[in-house]
Amino acid sequence: MIKSMTGYGFAAGTIGKLEITIELRSVNNRYLDCSVRIPRVYTALEDTIKSTVQSYISRGKLDIFVTVDSSKCDDIIISINEPLLKAYANALGTISDLTGASNELTAYSFSRLPDVLTVEKREQDIDKLSAGITATLKEALNAFNAMRIVEGEKMYNDICGRLNKIENLVGIVEERSPQTVIEYRAKLTQKMQELLQSTSIDESRILTEAAIYSDKIAVDEETVRLKSHMAQFRDILTLSDPVGRKLDFLVQEMNREANTICSKCNDTSIAHTVVDIKSEIEKIREQIQNIE
Repeated sequence: MIKSMTGYGFAAGTIGKLEITIELRSVNNRYLDCSVRIPRVYTALEDTIKSTVQSYISRGKLDIFVTVDSSKCDDIIISINEPLLKAYANALGTISDLTGASNELTAYSFSRLPDVLTVEKREQDIDKLSAGITATLKEALNAFNAMRIVEGEKMYNDICGRLNKIENLVGIVEERSPQTVIEYRAKLTQKMQELLQSTSIDESRILTEAAIYSDKIAVDEETVRLKSHMAQFRDILTLSDPVGRKLDFLVQEMNREANTICSKCNDTSIAHTVVDIKSEIEKIREQIQNIE
């Protein structure tokens, strides 16, 4: 079943006390253009994210928003530089002995001395973090694909309906085309009679002219190819692989056949029918611009 290139996906997960949310949004694009927005400290995971996305999506402009909430984590480590603290204490005690000044420093005062306390963030397990983000990303991608499949089914039904309409219109052209030759022969005979009046008409000449005209306006090859393209179009629509580019090529071929029919026919009724065919082909072309 075909998939739309536009879609939305969301998933949330946890890695220890980290809370992860991932949001996906995509629009049409000729190729896959993947943009990842992730906190700077986790940018090393960007390639992993893109690699995972490529296994799910082949075309479209995709924006990925990764949010990591670490507010509930206890990953802050405060260390005491004990040698330095003792050195400060000894030095201050010496100053007190030498000057007679009282040493009134409290624990808080000691903590304010330069480099006594150091604040560090506990090192995270990158492999565990990568696995957790990848698992959450896959959930978001599954939701994203589910939405694209629903949209693709709507497009599938619309395109099939338009193909049926084109097929009916081609049938009208095929039915009308031989009639134009008969009408041409009748008009040619009438004109010859008017010009020659009492002189006998060369029936073989009439038949020759009608045959030349018939060959000139014959659209059998074009209608057969057009119907063949539509049959192939239907087959491709049922494939599970990305088919947008193939369908785009077929639409161009269908439009080319319609243009040829229009240029060969010399009948107002057929011309109007071909305009309707081209209109339906254009509507299909607009639809497949959104197919992956």
